[in-house]
Amino acid sequence: MEKTVSRRNFLKKSSKIIAATGLSGCGILLKGCTSKKDFDLIIQGGRIYDGSGKEAVQADIGINGNFIKEIGKISNARGKSVIDAKDLTVCPGFIDVHDHTDVELLVNPKAESSIRQGITTLVSGNCGSSPFPIAEEIYDETKENLKEQLEIDLTWMDINGFFSRLDEKGMALNFATLVGQGTIRGASMGSNDRPPKQEELERMKVLVDKNIKAGAVGLSTGLEYAPGCYAQPDEITELCTVAAQLGGVYATHMRDEGDSLFESLEETIEVARKAGISLQISHFKICYPRNWHKIDQALVKIEEAKKEGISIFCDRYPYIASSTGLSFYFPRWAKQGTTDEFLARLKDPPLNSRLRAYVAEQEKKLGSWEKVIISSVASEENRNIQGKSVWDAAKELEKEPYDFMKDLLIEEKNRVGMVAFNMKEENLRRILAHPLVGIGTDGSAVSPYGLLGRGKPHPRNYGTFPRVLGKYIREEKIMALSNMIKKMTSVVAEKFSFEKRGMLRNGYFADIVIFDDDTVVDRASWTDPHQYPVGIEYVLVNGEIVIERGEHTGNLPGKILRKKIEV
Repeated sequence: MEKTVSRRNFLKKSSKIIAATGLSGCGILLKGCTSKKDFDLIIQGGRIYDGSGKEAVQADIGINGNFIKEIGKISNARGKSVIDAKDLTVCPGFIDVHDHTDVELLVNPKAESSIRQGITTLVSGNCGSSPFPIAEEIYDETKENLKEQLEIDLTWMDINGFFSRLDEKGMALNFATLVGQGTIRGASMGSNDRPPKQEELERMKVLVDKNIKAGAVGLSTGLEYAPGCYAQPDEITELCTVAAQLGGVYATHMRDEGDSLFESLEETIEVARKAGISLQISHFKICYPRNWHKIDQALVKIEEAKKEGISIFCDRYPYIASSTGLSFYFPRWAKQGTTDEFLARLKDPPLNSRLRAYVAEQEKKLGSWEKVIISSVASEENRNIQGKSVWDAAKELEKEPYDFMKDLLIEEKNRVGMVAFNMKEENLRRILAHPLVGIGTDGSAVSPYGLLGRGKPHPRNYGTFPRVLGKYIREEKIMALSNMIKKMTSVVAEKFSFEKRGMLRNGYFADIVIFDDDTVVDRASWTDPHQYPVGIEYVLVNGEIVIERGEHTGNLPGKILRKKIEV
């Protein structure tokens, strides 16, 4: 009788402990209730944030194969290997909700700059661009460019072919991708500024259907880039309706993020409303000083859409500079057709005054070409200008900034990257702290060595997640760490229907990051961006250690996360 009462009291006390810690239902097995079994790996003694937004509890995690099998008090004698996580933070692996990695994984499957941030899953194919489908008309040009720039042999034309190459190569982290509307439009009707014919629209709808059924997680647009920018809202709505019927997400780089911000937000929300699709607004920002005051009204529009019932979420990187191609500052009418046709217009004297006037308007918005830095070029001859502002580089060559940019685009065949300082720090902090905004690098997996170590890319490629954790959470305390981890993990997993990922739960995939929240921070800078962060101690992907004590193990356990279609 005495023993029975004692056990009953113990179980009652244990239930209170579980309720207090907030880990009820997550598969914790208490001492005295566990069965004897071994684990491939035990993570012992860490502060566990499970990804739900609840505060941390100290516990151990037992892993077998790809999966978390037990969370609680586990003797280290039961594990084949043990990670001592005392005084470290343990949480689900970060999901980069807005990424541009694709062919880079064929160059370097170790995904160095991403995995070392604690990223275990990439959501790629953003801004209307994906490495599939490839139209026959541009296959040879694409093949030549990939071979010349990245030493990749192009062997695919569709999503299945690209996935096969990734599977064959292997990769350090998980990979999911959208299909790009710009790519689909180009494959269906070329890069032309006109409405599609009915048969062309039907071809685009078939491609959306085909690619999502083959595993793409949704559709993306890049409405500031050709050829996607030539599509009108009704055309985009038709494609989104197809994606919505298959449970896909619509991720959009809106038509404008500056002077026409409100109009672009209204268009974006209306497309989602009509199509009935889950919406993701890419790299949500307010560009140029004359628009910075629009932050309050912009956030209100997003909140109102959420209250209306639209599934809306945004992403953002923690920097005040954007990055894209230098041709961004030239008019969209000039970029119709092929690259050669664009370059021909730049060389055409009768068009010079129109082009010059348009570029001058872009300078007015920026304030000065000193705020735009050349981040990458294709040729060896121009490597010396990487890292210099347009203003300084033009001055050194004794050219006007317009002539410098035009000539450089021609010389480099439009393969010029740039970084532009056009945002406000106070706005950035508010955006990062907003409950409807997650974290995305808007970058690619690169490395300090080899073919992916060229140029001076945006520091976000290396530092996004550690910068949020170090600068904005630990130092500036814009929100609780538990809530930020939730936005980096479970919220994104739910948005994209990644099954058994994004949380630390019994039976979930063991995608886990272990970091020191006292030291974690980015090190990549504008002048020296190829630097890994500090404080990311371990990263596990599908139960395998990829980062161990801050170093890459060479393991490639990543999987392609294909969209599952309910039949």
